[in-house]
Amino acid sequence: MPRIVFHRALFLAVALLCAGLIATALYFQYVLEMEPCPLCIMQRVVVMAIGLVALVAAIHNPGHVGRRVYGALTVLISATGVAIAARHIWLQNLPPDQVPECGPGLGYILDSFPFQEGLSMILRGSGECAEIHWTFLGLTIPGWTLVMFSAVLLLGIYLLVARSAAPTQSG
Repeated sequence: MPRIVFHRALFLAVALLCAGLIATALYFQYVLEMEPCPLCIMQRVVVMAIGLVALVAAIHNPGHVGRRVYGALTVLISATGVAIAARHIWLQNLPPDQVPECGPGLGYILDSFPFQEGLSMILRGSGECAEIHWTFLGLTIPGWTLVMFSAVLLLGIYLLVARSAAPTQSG
């Protein structure tokens, strides 16, 4: 399989993975009635951004330079996701007496504060971000998103450094 087809398939797989993660998040929210905390919502935004970049890249099917541009975007966005998920995991593992108090809701923060201040408040997290509602194989939801963001980060690095596709002869 020529590399350009392989890279397109990788981008498509990432886009489908992100769509599946968002579908899972919506299932948790609307079927299991697990309200997302501000950090969960930020992680969803990052998953959607990665999925959008990957979908555009799969449709575009870029050459060597374009693949590197999409790879760089993937690295930047997924590194942001790693940082947010790591912060969320840190909050979940604080001793109960060190957990920050619950803050205002995301809607109130976005409506009432300047963007930069609101974003800072969201990323600090609150008491609701420390609650654990679900685990699978010992990992919480932010633990699994950290795994996904890390895998996509590594994939983005691969796309940045992979050699360009050489023309192949079938014979």
